Amino acid sequence: MKNILIVGSTGQIGSELSIKLRSIYGENNVVCGYYKPPYPEGFFESGPTIEIDATDKQQIADAVKKHNIDTIYNLAAILSATAEKNPKLGWDVGLNSLMNCLDVAKELDCAVFTPSSIGAFGPSTPKDKTPQDTIQRPTTVYGITKVMGELLSDYYYTRWGVDTRSVRFPGIISNLTLPGGGTTDYAVEIYYKAVAGEKFTCPIKAGTFMDMMYMPDALNAAISIMEANPDKLIHRNSFNIAAMSFDPEMIYSAIKKHYPGFVMEYDVDPLKQHIADSWPNSLDDTCARQEWNWRPEYDLEKMTADMIRVLKDRFGSVKVTK
Repeated sequence: MKNILIVGSTGQIGSELSIKLRSIYGENNVVCGYYKPPYPEGFFESGPTIEIDATDKQQIADAVKKHNIDTIYNLAAILSATAEKNPKLGWDVGLNSLMNCLDVAKELDCAVFTPSSIGAFGPSTPKDKTPQDTIQRPTTVYGITKVMGELLSDYYYTRWGVDTRSVRFPGIISNLTLPGGGTTDYAVEIYYKAVAGEKFTCPIKAGTFMDMMYMPDALNAAISIMEANPDKLIHRNSFNIAAMSFDPEMIYSAIKKHYPGFVMEYDVDPLKQHIADSWPNSLDDTCARQEWNWRPEYDLEKMTADMIRVLKDRFGSVKVTK
């Protein structure tokens, strides 16, 4: 990778991936495509930016030509619970934006990374240690777009040789961006509430296990897969990656070690619970470990300590609400 375009750079992943990529490849070599606010602090000062509507192919092509781009990170998406409330928008953003990026990559010789998700699996998928290659019958529009995205990316690779690669992200926990409508976002909001000294109301019932990952590991995965030796890649779209699996009681217990008086109660959101129940409890990431040496750094305890440290430094005693 020499010149990188991030489509959807102001979202949960993009806002942090842009910083990481610029620290590795140089500020002027990473172009952040944005569509609408909110924008991260210092966004327009930290490197080149360009306004891009991901559903407009020409805007993507113009950006690639202008900045001599060789790698596109397509992060445009509507998250799971939000997409269920507006399926047409979820489809348009989640899939049409990818199709545009793939077409531009084919025409202008770029590599493409686009994230898939545990949402690409469904209730008929094996729940524990979900295999790399298994049945994928998701029951959400978000999951459907992810399966379609995996197939399209493989198609563009086998049909036209476009260098497409991706990973299936679990729920991602960030200390920089607030929750944005995902089913796993409870595992982000709970830390903000704990540091703010507020009670947390959990929308997911106890005993609901889902794979999760701390943002630093997610960023490392997104970069490492694109740097991997293509000769060693048997799979491309998309690799299972895993770091930790827990239910609400486990993350609550981890936080109570730091805040013994922290209180959590339950008010289950039927939509989010339905989505969570359709997803795997845990993923088998053996293929990623073997084909490009994937290794996560953070487990639940290490992540919890770091999340609390960062949020305390940022907010102190200031209350943070969603």
